[in-house]
Amino acid sequence: MTARNPHSRHLAGYAALLADAATTGRRLSRTELDTLRGFGEQAATEGTTLRQLVAQHLQITQSSWPGPPATPADVMAVAAQAIDAMAEGYDHAQHFAVRQQEAARREFIDDLLHGRSNLGRLAERAERFGLRLSYAHAVAAAQGPDSYAEGDDVPRRVERAVIGRFGERQILLTTKEGRLICIAPGDQQDVLTYFAKQAHAATDGGQTAIGRSHRGAGGVVHSYEEALNTLDIAVRLAMDAPVLHAADLLVYPVLTRDRQAMADLVRTTLGPLLQARSSPESSLTTLTTYFDTGCNATETARQLSLSVRALTYRLERIHQLTGSDPTHPRNRYTLQTAVIGARLLNWPTQSL
Repeated sequence: MTARNPHSRHLAGYAALLADAATTGRRLSRTELDTLRGFGEQAATEGTTLRQLVAQHLQITQSSWPGPPATPADVMAVAAQAIDAMAEGYDHAQHFAVRQQEAARREFIDDLLHGRSNLGRLAERAERFGLRLSYAHAVAAAQGPDSYAEGDDVPRRVERAVIGRFGERQILLTTKEGRLICIAPGDQQDVLTYFAKQAHAATDGGQTAIGRSHRGAGGVVHSYEEALNTLDIAVRLAMDAPVLHAADLLVYPVLTRDRQAMADLVRTTLGPLLQARSSPESSLTTLTTYFDTGCNATETARQLSLSVRALTYRLERIHQLTGSDPTHPRNRYTLQTAVIGARLLNWPTQSL
């Protein structure tokens, strides 16, 4: 037995509508067009494809072609009106469904990255987006000179590149607070590395930080926060590497975990630099470059465009002001720690 077409009542009504309008030469009324739009929306929600919908109506148009006095032009004009109205309703339903899905996706991402919502419920919702929160995940965050949002060209290019190479593979790409975000299984670091490479190219030299792998929904939040903190540290310490791993920079969160103690160290050790004729930033730059070169005076002088003699004078002046000798191993660790703390705490721009 042939299955009944679920749209048979509408199709019969369309045949009668076509015959009446085409025979009289009139065009479809606003009410009739609204009814056709409504049918198009209903067909979309029921899973009928637009191709099937158009094919059905063209078949009815052919099989129910009105006789005289209807002309071919009248028949086709009415058929075109009807199909256009249904397609409009169909598109409206599709766009509404996409907006609903995007809203649900954005709400899920916000809840996931901020640790909101019941964890069990969050895990159920995650499966809709290809994530299994019982596994370990790592998060990469990329930022560039501009702020990026869903649908922008840069996020689309990066997503196409990553999905094109790895497929869905339990990967979630999105944007958050102007940054590009990639969430991937913790044992698939190649995905995050490739994401970082694509983001660097797409953002004209942007920087990506990759958090450590952690298990569970809370692990995603932890990894995301590590990535953001790493980007913040990179800005404060003027790190220009295109890819930074939170695991390589764990010493910096440790140094600032007791902010008051670090502030005391900076004030006590570097505070005397405020008495110098030159700005304390000049001394901080000298010390930073000196420590970054492994205390190599020749290389430090070259990077600062100084003579070795001029550099030696600067280091001696710092010794006189602070009481700590940058060239002496016993003083070096305290000075270097204080310099790192000053950059992390934005001293002396921000008072402590």
